[in-house]
Amino acid sequence: MTDIVFSIDPEIVVGVDTINRAGLLCKKHCKRALIMTERALYENKSLERLTTILGDSGVESIVFDEISSQITAEVAQNIAVLARGARCELIISLGGLKTQALARFAAILVHSSNDIFDLLDGKEPGDDFLPCLSIPTSGRDPFIFTNYCIITDPRNRAIKQIKCPSRLCVGAIFDGGLIASLDGKFAPAIAFDGFSTVLEAYCSRKSSLLSDALLEQALDLYIKIIHAYRNHELTDITEIIINAGLLMALGIAISAPGPGLALAYSLNSRFPLSKSLCSTILLPCVIEKLISCCPEKIASVAVMMGEAEEETSTIEKAQKVTDAIIRYRDDLHLPVKLKEYSSSLDRLIPVIDSMRNMNFIAFSPWTVTAEDAFALLKQAF
Repeated sequence: MTDIVFSIDPEIVVGVDTINRAGLLCKKHCKRALIMTERALYENKSLERLTTILGDSGVESIVFDEISSQITAEVAQNIAVLARGARCELIISLGGLKTQALARFAAILVHSSNDIFDLLDGKEPGDDFLPCLSIPTSGRDPFIFTNYCIITDPRNRAIKQIKCPSRLCVGAIFDGGLIASLDGKFAPAIAFDGFSTVLEAYCSRKSSLLSDALLEQALDLYIKIIHAYRNHELTDITEIIINAGLLMALGIAISAPGPGLALAYSLNSRFPLSKSLCSTILLPCVIEKLISCCPEKIASVAVMMGEAEEETSTIEKAQKVTDAIIRYRDDLHLPVKLKEYSSSLDRLIPVIDSMRNMNFIAFSPWTVTAEDAFALLKQAF
């Protein structure tokens, strides 16, 4: 049996309108905070609401909102300078995956003698940092409770896994009311992305009894979310989304994500491709690899999906997961090949070295060679 070793430091608040607790959480750690956010959050008044809540609690705040889809680690240095000059004592990340990761990286840099390239090249972060409060608006962040974050290197747009000090994240608010609009052609891809991330962690060599319990529940919820999109039954889905995201983050903090996630991050970092769409396209290919390594677990997922037949073999049950995912993806008219977004497979090759540099790849149930990664990419192309 795999040893279970984990530590969850932050105070976690889950529910609709739980952003109202932000003032009380922040007051424990600071009198002045820097809010990292995205300009889109001005439109739904989420940022205005947060600053008002903080002000009412006696916490001053300044805002950095220059977060774009193709942003790199370089901006973290600017954020660190701003936070240091304004004498901020806390960084609040209000936004999606890039905002969450960059906030943690900036928090490490504020009082560090190292610059961004020292850390990107593998230097250990120091113990002097600003604490972070995470408020993910996408309902998910697989790395929120881990001791690392994923950052884009501005020199070559490769992804880097940056070690984070313990107790960096002091709080996390999962507020269903902040989740971005569920409308949009590719909104269901977020559910496939979550399913893929959880499935790989469920099959990881680092998985354990505890992570399996969390991740099985997360898989069940992501299956429900996918079916909700297929059946156009999106009422009250936000509670399921935040619960799935929380279970994913807790499970990954104990287990480890896989090469499919690393490849999706790497593609997203180098090209203007949505990470969720990359995961959706890669998912059937990832499942096929997992079937060859851990068919029993994939067969159990087929049962969760209601796709398994009792009289069939384990392999036949596991194969039903691939068939179902392809069918669900087609039902939702989601992209099926990377060539829809790139004219040449050769242009995608540089992402392989980038994704294989992720330390968590070591826990993949199969050894991820460059040839394996290329075969996965070629199959998805």
